Amino acid sequence: MSMTPLEKVEALYRELVVSYHEGDKREIRAATKLLMVALVHLKEHGGFAWQGLIEEYVIMLKNDPERFHNMLDANRGEFKRGSANTTLH
Repeated sequence: MSMTPLEKVEALYRELVVSYHEGDKREIRAATKLLMVALVHLKEHGGFAWQGLIEEYVIMLKNDPERFHNMLDANRGEFKRGSANTTLH
């Protein structure tokens, strides 16, 4: 079974963490690298509303972490596909 795009990103994150060996804050460093790349591409391709999309996700993670994690699970293929309310943009 092939991996979903989200699963591929999560695998890359794990690979980056390992690449920092026993370095300080390796999980944060790996996540930051992915975030930096994502932000550049969101700005480049996201049009006028790219910042609003980021804010929407940050607010959701802060205020409704269960909904955010359900959205992630749906994009991993752990729930049935097709729900517009649980699919990442």
